[in-house]
Amino acid sequence: MLLRPRQKTFVERSVSALGEHGNTLAVASTGFGKTIAIAGVTGKLLDGSDSKACVLAHRDELTAQNEQKFTKVNPTISTSIVDAKEKSWHGRTTFAMVPTLARESNLASMPVLDLLVIDEAHHAAADSYRRIIDRAQKINPAVKVFGVTATPNRGDKKGLRP
Repeated sequence: MLLRPRQKTFVERSVSALGEHGNTLAVASTGFGKTIAIAGVTGKLLDGSDSKACVLAHRDELTAQNEQKFTKVNPTISTSIVDAKEKSWHGRTTFAMVPTLARESNLASMPVLDLLVIDEAHHAAADSYRRIIDRAQKINPAVKVFGVTATPNRGDKKGLRP
């Protein structure tokens, strides 16, 4: 699958920001194709390495959509799922449901990650997301956290910093 020019620019800028700053929040409008852009960024960061990534979403539909698009953009990178039905970390990129992964028993099985992607990152201030982020940073202080959202400002005024 080919990325649109605006998505290619998004990927290039996001990869650059992650390299320069580590943790990065990227904002793109509704309809931009954030799922494809996430796949592009994740694929670029994993390319040519043995790194592992996890892409978080808060709903089943988003987890499935993220994996489908990722596989189209990155057909050679293996994937796995952590959700209510399946709990596998065998892929280089794992797509995880936040409510499932945030449980202590599931967090305990999380491997060292090099990249943690948060789809709909405006949710990242919630306790369940914080448990996942904190665990990822505890087992690898160098993990890069990449959040993507169309709505970076929360109504409760909580910040999104990891």
